[in-house]
Amino acid sequence: MLKNLKSLRREYGISQQRLADAIFVTQTSVNKYENHDTEPEIEILKRIADYFDTTIDYLVGHSDQRYRPERMKPLQLSPREARLVEACRALPEEKLQCVEQVARLFQEDESPTDRKPT
Repeated sequence: MLKNLKSLRREYGISQQRLADAIFVTQTSVNKYENHDTEPEIEILKRIADYFDTTIDYLVGHSDQRYRPERMKPLQLSPREARLVEACRALPEEKLQCVEQVARLFQEDESPTDRKPT
């Protein structure tokens, strides 16, 4: 089951036919993958993941981490920041969205005199 295939294709603004051409299958096959009528062979999964620059785990809904680890920049985090990142990664998507909203509210609410010098 390719849980995220249709949303990725729509986000990229491409047709089923264009994706099919890129991964060397038929448009009917792409339609069947999206509608969970059939599952692609592992080689086709690899091609789809490569096309969208994502992981097979993300395609099949096994992970919420969309981007490949090697694509993500390493950051120099303090222990406190690292704990926050790990806590966020453990949250389901809806709770992570709440955390993002709260962080934005704090950023918007911060007056110039409240900011720490950098």
